[in-house]
Amino acid sequence: MAFEDQEAELGLLLGRMQTAPQDPHELYQQIRLKLNELKAFGMPLPADLVQFERDLEAELAAEAPEDAERRRRIEALVTRRGQI
Repeated sequence: MAFEDQEAELGLLLGRMQTAPQDPHELYQQIRLKLNELKAFGMPLPADLVQFERDLEAELAAEAPEDAERRRRIEALVTRRGQI
């Protein structure tokens, strides 16, 4: 699958986070899988998606303290890339 297709699918998932965040953990897992697919195919990840992945991992970690800056980065990326 082409990088543009993968990125479009990622955008749809991010858009779902904005419009229907009933189960954000499920969407986080789907997004992480999509990012792993990109890596597995040797496709370069944009820097904002690399940071987003790190933020997601920290967000999902049970011992992670609340971090306003991390939350802001996540919300900004979701808003920017989740446009349908």
